[in-house]
Amino acid sequence: MSLYMKGALIEYGSDFLGPIPNVVLFQFNPESLRRELQIPSRRTGAESRETSQAGDVPVENISLTAHFSATDKLNDKDVVERGIGIGHRLAALEKMIHPKGRISQLSRMAVDAVTESIARRRGGTHPAQSIPREHYPRILFVWGTMRILPVTITSMSINEEEYDFLLNPVRAEVAIGLSVINVGRCSDDIVAQGAMEYTNLAKDALAVTEQGYAGVDIYELFSNI
Repeated sequence: MSLYMKGALIEYGSDFLGPIPNVVLFQFNPESLRRELQIPSRRTGAESRETSQAGDVPVENISLTAHFSATDKLNDKDVVERGIGIGHRLAALEKMIHPKGRISQLSRMAVDAVTESIARRRGGTHPAQSIPREHYPRILFVWGTMRILPVTITSMSINEEEYDFLLNPVRAEVAIGLSVINVGRCSDDIVAQGAMEYTNLAKDALAVTEQGYAGVDIYELFSNI
């Protein structure tokens, strides 16, 4: 049996040691993946830089369309997909574009209550208005063994194409837009830092391989002159 690796989006905690990550495997890998590298324009006039001086880091945007279907599972009499179709897959995807849900809010409220209690015992004061601390999910885009990228989901369009007798979606395609995060060295997201370093090392290795082939091509080019 040949190896068939699936692409995935993974929502994770700050250190992977918290709650179980929200993982969405692409049931069918997208047939195409569009990558757009936005190169920041060079500054001109008084703010211009030397020709060889690096400017701002390019921004990479990725777009793809994922397809989901419950047909095979329904034929296999899968209990979950017989009951809710592919609703759980779509819900997991949508969860990745919203701030944390009710459970996370309750845990933050508990932490705030403990903090306020400690402050009162020490004679301190507490703010009259709590500071909002909602964060959007942290996402990894996994595409093969050479690309693991920290991303933000910039767009999502869900087209539900077929339903069961309870009006649960059983077939859908989801167009997803991603923006790769340029993780700074001072970031507290060690997972994103590690993923970006790994992907950059893999890309450097591929580039070195190409340079080896290019050396052979250059030799053949000049030997024929």
